Amino acid sequence: MMSKLKLLLKDWAWPVVALVVSAAMLAAAHAFERFGHLPPCPLCLRQRDVYWALIAMILSGLAIWRLVPKRRFLVALNVLIGLAFGVGVVVAVYHSGVEWKIFPPPAGCAAAVAVNPLEIKDLNQAFHVADCTAAPFYILGLSMAGWNGVVSLVLAGLSFFAAAATVQR
Repeated sequence: MMSKLKLLLKDWAWPVVALVVSAAMLAAAHAFERFGHLPPCPLCLRQRDVYWALIAMILSGLAIWRLVPKRRFLVALNVLIGLAFGVGVVVAVYHSGVEWKIFPPPAGCAAAVAVNPLEIKDLNQAFHVADCTAAPFYILGLSMAGWNGVVSLVLAGLSFFAAAATVQR
C-alpha cells in the first residue's frame, strides 16, 4: 500500500491526480447545482475558484515541466499545489464557520430567496443569491463546505508529501 502511494506521489503523477480530483470536485459541485437544484452562495463560488485556479496552475505547470523537466520545478509545483489546497481549506473553514454562525457572513451573503442562475430567463429581473449561512444538508455533522475543507486538507497534505517524495528521489 505504501509503495503504491509513493509511486502515486512521485514525478508527474501527483499533479495529474490533483488535476483530476480538482475537476471531480468541480463536477460534483456543478452536479449538486444542476441536478440537486442547490444554487451556490457567494462563498460556495469562492470555494470553486480555488479548484479552477488549481486546474489552470497544474496544466501550466505540467506544460512547463514538459519543456524543462527539472526535479526542482516539480518540487515547487507540488508545494504550490499544496498551498493552493491550503487556501481551499481556509475558504471552506470560513464558510463552515459562517454556516455555524461563528463568523459573520460577508456582505451580500445572506438572502431570503434563492434562484438558480440557470433558471433566469429575464436578465432584468431581480433575483437573490443563496444564503451563505444556511447549509442545505449535513452528512456526519459536516456541510458540503465542511467536507470540502476535509478534502482540501487531505489533498494539501498529500501535495506536501509529494514534494518531499520528489526531493528524496
